[in-house]
Formats: sequence, C-alpha cells, structure tokens
Amino acid sequence: MTSLKLIGLAVGVSLALSSAAFAEDITIAVAGPMTGTESAFGRQMKNGADLAVADINAAGGVLGKKLALDIEDDACDPKQARSVAEKIGGSRIPFVAGHYCSSSSIPASEAYAENNVLEITPASTNPTFTERGLWNVARVCGRDDQQGAVAANYIAQNFKGKNIAILNDKTTYGKGLADETKKALNKAGVTEKLYESYTKGDKDFNAIVSRLKAENIDLVYVGGYHQEAGLILRQMRDQGLKTILMAGDAMADKEYASITGAAAEGTLFTFGPDPRKKPTAAAIVDKFKAKNIDPEGYTLYTYAAVQVWTQAAAKAGTTDPKKVMDTIKAGSWDTVIGKLEYNSKGDIKQLDYVVYKWDDKGGYAEVSQKGS
Repeated sequence: MTSLKLIGLAVGVSLALSSAAFAEDITIAVAGPMTGTESAFGRQMKNGADLAVADINAAGGVLGKKLALDIEDDACDPKQARSVAEKIGGSRIPFVAGHYCSSSSIPASEAYAENNVLEITPASTNPTFTERGLWNVARVCGRDDQQGAVAANYIAQNFKGKNIAILNDKTTYGKGLADETKKALNKAGVTEKLYESYTKGDKDFNAIVSRLKAENIDLVYVGGYHQEAGLILRQMRDQGLKTILMAGDAMADKEYASITGAAAEGTLFTFGPDPRKKPTAAAIVDKFKAKNIDPEGYTLYTYAAVQVWTQAAAKAGTTDPKKVMDTIKAGSWDTVIGKLEYNSKGDIKQLDYVVYKWDDKGGYAEVSQKGS
C-alpha cells in the first residue's frame, strides 16, 4: 500500500513538473487560410512554421525555452481574420507569422496592435499593410508596387504594340496588384484595351472571355488568386483563345496546374527569386524533401518569418513585442531566404521580383526579363 502511494506521488510530481515545463513554453502562432479556396497557401505556411519551430527547438529554443505553435485558420476572410487576431491577442501570444491574404492581414494587424502582438506576414503584398504607421507589422515578402512594376516592364518589353487587358477580383490583394500594374504600364506608355473586374469565387467567366475575344486581346493580366485565374484560362482555351495569361505571386502553387492541366503552359507570373535555389536554403529544402514536401511558394518565407522573430527575441533578451520589433528594424537577420534588413515601415530592403513561366508538366521556371 505504501509502495502504491509512493508510486502515485511520484507520478503526480512527474506530471506536475511536465505541466510546469509546458507552461513555460513560448507559444507563437501561424495564421492563414487552412481551409477555403486558398488553403494550398495555408498548407505552405503551416509546413514552413512547423519545421522552423522543430529546428529552433532542436537547437535549444529561444531564451532557454521551447517554442509551441498555435495554428489558426482565417479562410482568407477579413472578419474571421479579425476574430483570430483577437483570440491570439487574448492568449498573450507575442508573435504571429501571418496572414496570407492582404484582406486578412490588414484588419488583423489592427487587432494585433491593440493587443500587443507582433505580426510578420510571409505573403501579404498590399502596400497598405506597412503604410499605416503601425508599430507591430513587418513582412518577409515584397510589395505589389514592386511586383506590379516588374510585370509592367515585362509586358512593355515583350508585348509592345499588342492588345492588353487587365482584370481584378475586387479583393485588397487582387485589385491592388492590378492597379499597380496598370499604373506602371501606363507610365511606360502602354494603355490597356480593357479593364474589368469579377468577384472572387466566380466560376463562370464566359462573358469576360467573350469580351477578350472580341477585343483580340493578346495578353490578359489577372489581379487575383489561382483558382479563378485557372478557370479563366480554361474558359479562354475552350473558346479557342490563345491569349497569354499573366498574374502575380498567387500563382506560386502547383494547385494552379491541377486546375488547368497542360493548358497552364505559357502562363506568366511574378514572384521573388526562387528561395529553394538559394544556398541558404539547401539544408532546409533537403529536410522538406525528406518529408515529401515541396517547399514552394511561401513555405520558406514562413520559415524565415519565424527565424527573424526568434533571432530578434534572442538578441533583445525578451519576447516583449515592442522591444523585439525595435530590434528587428535595427538589425540584419540571417534566414533561409537570405540576409534580411528592414526599413522603418517594416518592409524588407532586399527582395526583387522576377517573372516565371508555367510549363505543360505542372512546373514553372524563371524566364529572362526580355523574351521567353
């Protein structure tokens, strides 16, 4: 009987110590579209954050503590994103890698600012995110005014004298990117023949495709996400159009090719230099491949966002969000996507966009700025 009591006491002490150790973990979050039409990118973010946390913990954690990861789903819905942000803030989580959609990151960032949470987005490219003077926002990706200029330059060089159309899906990201591309195109002396909008989630684009056909459009630039872009392409081909489709970084997932099949061949899009090919990423890419994961799109960007926060917290000697953000903006950070430095707004100084082209085998590769 005494032995049983001693065993029970030992188990109780063990559980208490285990609970205490768990309570001392530093919880951070990743928030993005884990469900919904953009869930492919939510998976990228989760994969990046999962491995980053595992690697950081294996190296000893942060400030002598292990990291725990809270995964939150915003479904790229602004209201849900705000709710997620309030939940994270209420849990006193000091840092979130998120969100994906700009229409989620922008309202969420306001709730994070109110609740003392530092937010680094791996993927939200709308300039507004860092243009409002909020203390708590940063990103490891570029901006739409940068990638819009690159897209416009490519179009001006390679489609001179051709008929250009611009479409947007009315979202913060899609319309913002389309407008930036239009502005840069017009500045380069190119006037689009057609500027139209559609609603994200639409399935039937035959009316728009008929207009593209009537206007003899050679290239259509789509400010929007890969699901709708894929359907637009398919319906163009169904009507016999050979029009080239070009878009932004929301094309950077192989799910686009699963929508279009071999018709994806020739689709153009802008994205940062492929981080999978950087020497700084080689060891991490190998780890992902060992898990049968292709770290495409924003996978490595999310890994980098966690790295930036981790290194800054270690240097600041605290997880206090305001002190960590001050440290981030004052330093330079070695990440899987290269060395990053920040301006006072929270934008990185180093990223350049490039143009990619899809092939007929479900892959894409960088193309030269002039020619294909």
